[in-house]
Amino acid sequence: MYPHLIEFGRFFLPTYGFLVASGVLLGLWLSVRNARRQGIDPEKIWNLGIIVVLCGIVGAKILYVVNDWSYFTQNPGEIFSLGTLQAGGVFSGGLVAALLAAAWYIWRNHLPALASIDCFAPGLALGHAIGRLGCFAAGCCYGKETTAPWGVVFKNPLANQMVGTPLGVHLHPTQLIEAVVEVLNFVLLSWLIRRKTFDGQVFGSYMVLYGIARFFVEFLRGDPGRGEVFGGLMTGTQLISILLVIGGGLMWLRRQPLAVPLTAARQG
Repeated sequence: MYPHLIEFGRFFLPTYGFLVASGVLLGLWLSVRNARRQGIDPEKIWNLGIIVVLCGIVGAKILYVVNDWSYFTQNPGEIFSLGTLQAGGVFSGGLVAALLAAAWYIWRNHLPALASIDCFAPGLALGHAIGRLGCFAAGCCYGKETTAPWGVVFKNPLANQMVGTPLGVHLHPTQLIEAVVEVLNFVLLSWLIRRKTFDGQVFGSYMVLYGIARFFVEFLRGDPGRGEVFGGLMTGTQLISILLVIGGGLMWLRRQPLAVPLTAARQG
């Protein structure tokens, strides 16, 4: 709705960039705080967070290009265009890249793997929720046309120019739906991390909850750039969502109970 948060002549502050940056910083702060509470070196968790964020941004952009590869092969100059750089990318691609980067850093620095990624789950959910508000402001990640009473109408021509947002029609508010889902995930995960009974429980729960939600939100999305698999049976993002659910489920199935649950440790 408001792609530019502040404008001074030719200078402007994009709302999307401001909200995404705010979400990242808040998410990192929460992750470091969770690490300190669980007895993990907060400095290493901060460094891990920075690496994860950078790789997540790159991964989101890469999957964005891959999913619309036929267009970019015909227009290779668009890969590094302002429109592509301003586009939010595909979050699931960023999540996969972030997980790979996290695995490398955790292995290299001998951190407790599952306990470390647990620290990030609540902050990741909240940061993503704030980022989705940025998507709504910019008009990207928009939904399909709808006659439902909750449909939203974009009118700012900048949204159409930057990301092709349809103007003057009612669309599913997919950005807001996902933001609400992630706020609920944040509340649940913040409660769970204080009461977890095994390492990996919090992040595994996030993978399952987000994977399920994103799979169904995908049916409402109207923007291009998420690819098709299995002959158009589902989008690439839905396939990744299924893999996230499977991965999170495996964390629960292979759980190793903590010697002393966190709640008991605090009482002691």
